[in-house]
Amino acid sequence: MTIQDLPLINACLNALATVFLTLGFVFIKKGNKIAHRNCMISAFVTSAVFLTCYLIYHFNTGSTKFVEPAWFRPIYFTILITHVILAVVILPLIFMTLSRALKERFEQHKKIAKWTWPLWMYVSITGVLIYLLLYQIFPQPKPQSTQQPVAEQLATE
Repeated sequence: MTIQDLPLINACLNALATVFLTLGFVFIKKGNKIAHRNCMISAFVTSAVFLTCYLIYHFNTGSTKFVEPAWFRPIYFTILITHVILAVVILPLIFMTLSRALKERFEQHKKIAKWTWPLWMYVSITGVLIYLLLYQIFPQPKPQSTQQPVAEQLATE
């Protein structure tokens, strides 16, 4: 495995988080609190592993620019911008929702979970979609940039 494998791994982790989130939702609607808890903790762990891999990848490689096809760029950037903004917003919501559940403050947990769950789903699904658009559907040309990834910049200082 190389650093170049991480985008695919990240997409798989996002897809797995989506499965856990979906199952967690189904289980709580059926009243199966233990299965719900297990799925939501699994979604949390999967998302944490994703975030770690994502940061490692971008710390070492920099970012991939979406340049082609030009006609699709506005659509791609709309998806990307909403994904990034909500990914930042969702982090504290996930921690608050999880904390309330672990403290067995279930009424407060339910109130915030109504917001957390759909936002987390959106971020997980659009994470997979961004991977597909950037690496599979419209593979982007390799940059000719002289800009070094952060890890290389730090190593040369």
